[in-house]
Amino acid sequence: MKNSLSKFSMRIIHRYLGFFLAGIMAMYALSGIIMVYRNNDTFKKSVEINTQIEKNLSAKALGEALKIKGLKVTGEEQNVLHFNGGSYNSTTGETSYIKKEFPYILEKMTHIHKATTKDPLYYLNLFFGASLLFFVISSFWMFTPGSDVFKKGIYFTIGGIILTFIMIFVG
Repeated sequence: MKNSLSKFSMRIIHRYLGFFLAGIMAMYALSGIIMVYRNNDTFKKSVEINTQIEKNLSAKALGEALKIKGLKVTGEEQNVLHFNGGSYNSTTGETSYIKKEFPYILEKMTHIHKATTKDPLYYLNLFFGASLLFFVISSFWMFTPGSDVFKKGIYFTIGGIILTFIMIFVG
């Protein structure tokens, strides 16, 4: 009786936690797909930025001030440095450039997905990660060990583990 109660309880928790987390699972799935394209302009829009920064910056300091990784100066004329997508007047500090960024909702979704310990959202990531781990473990309580469905499920599990190791060591 205890075993069947445990199986019954595990199924109920699995079911209702799955329903509860359906929206956030969809959000993490979409943001994960979007993040695959974060190094190119897919899904991004162009935003023109005009700002005033410190004068007489080097190319490296300019990249740091604008938070542009790998900024490369492509030309210079009359104290104006040109870089990919923009220009910087080293005499006045006037800077104009085009920045590629996700639209608001996609930015928020990817921000949640990438939350670190410096962000209060990381608690959500920890809860969600623990919930996914629970789903992995509790799925083995969905079917009676020894049944055909369970045996086939174990084969699929082994295949999934092998695929995981291939992705880890090939990627």
